Amino acid sequence: MSDPIRCTVITPEARVLDGQATYVSVPLWDGKAGFERLTAPLVAKLGVGELRVDMADGTSKRWFVDGGFVQNVDNTLKILARDAQTADSLDEAEIKAELAEANARRATELDKMDRVTHERTRAQAKLTMLNNLKR
Repeated sequence: MSDPIRCTVITPEARVLDGQATYVSVPLWDGKAGFERLTAPLVAKLGVGELRVDMADGTSKRWFVDGGFVQNVDNTLKILARDAQTADSLDEAEIKAELAEANARRATELDKMDRVTHERTRAQAKLTMLNNLKR
């Protein structure tokens, strides 16, 4: 096991996590990034998807995150998320209904189309996360 890094996850409502992690997988707006000890410094825009934190005690914690920022400096990873839902709080039936509603929506104005697209992407990412957890 490698030496841990300090990882904090903060939302507008609460400090979700403040602990030692050996590896963190973060969804970025343009892909994914992995962080462990001695990873190069980085500031990036958080995307939509699964945030996985492998804790120093051997457990893993998972959240669905949607937007925000991530900063990695001196073996300290700070994740400022607009929203972070625990993996066990995700309900498949709710997510499928959310996706169906987003797919049924039609928008003609550009700003509304972006919102509808984001809602679809968000629901699809939640379903993907749930399906990966079932494996």
